Amino acid sequence: MGTVSRGAKPWRTRHPLTVALSVALGLSACIGAHAAQAQTQGAAHDYALPAQPLGAALNQLAASGDAQMLVPPELVRNRTAPALSGRYTLTQALERLLAGSGLSYRVTRSGVITIVAAPATPRPRQTPTAPPPKAKAAAAEPDPTELATVQVTGSRIKRAEIEGPSPITVISAEQLEREGHATVFEALETLVMANGAVETELSGGFSANAHPLNLRGLGPGRSLLLIDGRRAADYPFPYEGRSNFQNFGNIPSGAVDRIEILAGGASAIYGADAVSGVVNVVLKRDYQGDELKLRAGTSSMGGRDRVDLQWTGGRTGENWGLTYAFQYYNQELLYGFQRDDWDLRKNPVVDPRLGVQPDAGLRIRRGSTSSSSPLIAPPAGTCERWGGEFVRHTYKRISSNNVQTLGDGCGTWNDARYQHLSKGKDELAGYVFGTWDFSDGLQGWASVQAWRSKVESLGGFESITGPHTDGVGRRGDFYDPQFNSVIAPNRLLTPVDLGGVENMNQHYYERSLDVAVGLRGSFAQRWDWDLTLSRADYYFERTRRRLVGNLVNDYFFGPQLGTRPNGVPIHRLNLDRWYRPMTPEEYASISTLARYEAESWVNTASFVVTGDLFELPAGPVGVAGVVEASSQGYDLSSDPRVQPGVVQLYNLTGTNGGGERDRYAAGIEFSVPITQTIKASLAGRFDKYDDITAVDDARTWNVGLEWRPTESLLLRGAYATSFKAPDLHWVFSEGSGSFGSNTDVWRCIAAGANPGCSGYSYNMFSLSEGDPNLEEETGKSWSAGVVWDVADGVSITTDYWNIELNGAIERLSVGSILAGEAGCRTGKMLNGQPFQFAPGSGYCQAVTALVTRRPEGNEAIDRVVEVRSAPINQSYRRVSGIDAGINWRLKTDRFGDYRFDLNWSHTLKSEQQVFATDGVDRDWRDDPTNLDFRSRVRAGASWRRGDWSSSLFMTRYGSLPKAGGVGRTGVHFIWNANVGKQITDQAAIKFYVNNLFNNLHPEDETNNSFPYFYDVYSPIGRELALQFEYQFK
Repeated sequence: MGTVSRGAKPWRTRHPLTVALSVALGLSACIGAHAAQAQTQGAAHDYALPAQPLGAALNQLAASGDAQMLVPPELVRNRTAPALSGRYTLTQALERLLAGSGLSYRVTRSGVITIVAAPATPRPRQTPTAPPPKAKAAAAEPDPTELATVQVTGSRIKRAEIEGPSPITVISAEQLEREGHATVFEALETLVMANGAVETELSGGFSANAHPLNLRGLGPGRSLLLIDGRRAADYPFPYEGRSNFQNFGNIPSGAVDRIEILAGGASAIYGADAVSGVVNVVLKRDYQGDELKLRAGTSSMGGRDRVDLQWTGGRTGENWGLTYAFQYYNQELLYGFQRDDWDLRKNPVVDPRLGVQPDAGLRIRRGSTSSSSPLIAPPAGTCERWGGEFVRHTYKRISSNNVQTLGDGCGTWNDARYQHLSKGKDELAGYVFGTWDFSDGLQGWASVQAWRSKVESLGGFESITGPHTDGVGRRGDFYDPQFNSVIAPNRLLTPVDLGGVENMNQHYYERSLDVAVGLRGSFAQRWDWDLTLSRADYYFERTRRRLVGNLVNDYFFGPQLGTRPNGVPIHRLNLDRWYRPMTPEEYASISTLARYEAESWVNTASFVVTGDLFELPAGPVGVAGVVEASSQGYDLSSDPRVQPGVVQLYNLTGTNGGGERDRYAAGIEFSVPITQTIKASLAGRFDKYDDITAVDDARTWNVGLEWRPTESLLLRGAYATSFKAPDLHWVFSEGSGSFGSNTDVWRCIAAGANPGCSGYSYNMFSLSEGDPNLEEETGKSWSAGVVWDVADGVSITTDYWNIELNGAIERLSVGSILAGEAGCRTGKMLNGQPFQFAPGSGYCQAVTALVTRRPEGNEAIDRVVEVRSAPINQSYRRVSGIDAGINWRLKTDRFGDYRFDLNWSHTLKSEQQVFATDGVDRDWRDDPTNLDFRSRVRAGASWRRGDWSSSLFMTRYGSLPKAGGVGRTGVHFIWNANVGKQITDQAAIKFYVNNLFNNLHPEDETNNSFPYFYDVYSPIGRELALQFEYQFK
């Protein structure tokens, strides 16, 4: 480990960014006369450091001086630093701490301080470490010395340079705090390469408690999460009920030292899943002393109170070290009704002939479930019995440009407001890392990270829409002799029925455990080795209150009284119960607690050897070799009453699955100095799989090139292949089901009602299962760029990147299956054109077998009762773009220390082909249905002088297609700001304002789907927090 570092109305203009840049340029001009001297001497600070181990002293110096240091632990081990008290520049303080230690330091042009062995000192053994965060300004460069080597994400070979052939982004713990992020995921979702759409807290869905990351828009599950370089366990519940992915929301921020992000393929180094990138979370090491942090805050519009308590500490002895971190985090559940803007009546797209209409609360349609069917008016005073939850409303619709009055019903404005905007959380986390130095340079180590989370959420209330049949589910219509007609009832449950909103909350319980032990040492004076054994485990439990199907029948619909000639069942609706609220006791009597459980795990053993193979005229040839063995598995158990074919709970289905796979891998990597200024890197890896899939093995490789024509300029390029084995749930899913309204395309075309197919949509049950015949996804990526240290403290990076993915696994949608079945049976598509596949072809045999129909009355074509689908290797994606960044550091005596960072990413091209029957969409980037951001910007500016500090952080989200399909929304800015004061040598306070201008979302006058903006934007608004820090001596 080698790095120590410290340090209500939408607002739609770009003026703040312009102002910030102007101020920065103005300050640069005003203090230019001081800058030259400042860059050499640095600003003076007051230091009061006790005598202590040298590593801990350098850690505190970096924190106090807002500098970044690369400190190889083997250099400072068993060395003690003297006490330091007084006012010094960073250079002076560093020289005093290193005096007599046999160590020196070097400063790169971009400002990174590296602790090195003095020239007369033989080179010590190097141990695998990780890269430092991005450079900050530091003192002048002393006489050159031998630069220590470190391990950088994207390579196992230790290197002396920070930048390599592939761009790496680093977020330090100090930067995470400086930018105002309360959690690791809050920081990760601001990454410029995290531009892909994902399920959010507002999306609900199957994985509503997880926090996925979508790098480059290639989808969750195609980026790899590592904890200290080790693979983390998958989230046990599949993403959108389909495939596995990793949760970036269960990483305690209190234990994090830094986060390293490599965007691009890296399977030749890390194996499967490293297609769009790798996120390596490096936890704290070599900590000395104890620090307490308490942060508490709320939102300016009310609700979402948050408390974050962290305790971090460490101890060292003559041959041992111990670092620990503990964290408690609590977040209040925020409901929609706590935000005034969260209101159905704010629809920007309203037909004046209809006005804004409430959602259905209590209604009965006559004739069918069709939206054109008239309503049967409830008795007078019925809606008022719900105490304001329902309102009487006369519903209308537009048909053939004419207004059709449907009739009266009870509507509700509150349903959408009974939804969480931010989940309630109660989390505990702990982390312990220890080392023990044996004789002859052998070191043992152990690491334990544990996390527990209790979460509450609410995605809305249940509704009752017809009688239920076990094994099949609910039906939306039936014949009722009281009305002498087929009716389609609809009733929404409310807090009045349940006895309060909280009684409908869903509850999640999650815990994860990561345990690792290892030994590391050296041999033959030039080889280092590391043996690691680890296990990561993730447990998930979800409970929710749900109606029981047959009990709903008993309470509202009674027994089936027969069947009409056309197959429609006959029931008699209990109107007395239908037109009055239930009591909480009555609701409890017809409902139950549904439970889902899941667990995932990964066990890994790895052995890594690194060193210098031989010498070339330009330097040594570095090499790293790795052998790995791992086993991975998951077990998903939904409530048995929601399984396909059982379906005993009302309008609720689930999925089961479980399986394991073993993997064995070997890889090798070379770093070859071709000349003094040109270096090449080569890597290859072989992965062997032992499971029931068609994946047998995978071979991946990458190559990189670095050219440094001058000390301040790096030209670089890299090419890599990658692969992703089929997710376990794609393979081992025992079937997941859902109900939904879909168009029966065969019946529509046969009746000549295409392409509109009005009246040919109804509820169907869809079932999806795993497929062991799936093959791996394959990818390739390349990048080329430049890194230029323009001047001391100023660096610029620009990289072009291109990623291609082939054979990506997708599931055939119900709509595509029904359209394919219709084409095979009629020879036509919905638009009347000839269908491309002939009846009896392999495609038609396969797609027609996926649809199950059942006779209904005297109708010529049977009714669809089930559609089965399975995942297939078909999808193709290619995306390319540009990343750029600038880092500026300035230290002055009179005006304090400044830093400015700006990173930008822009997608130039995105192509997509979902199924083999589709053409390639060459302009997917600008497709009206694509909600991936085309561009992202993140920028930060900070200042520090004496005991005072302040920071400003901005995230800019690019435009998205308007919901109406024409034009794009405006860009979206979020600004965070904070100011801090060191009140004593040991205590400090900091005040945070996140979303400074209360910017909620861009306006879209074409969006008539509640909440009338895309759910990629947060409705929480401005948040305020106060943090107290105390360091124990």
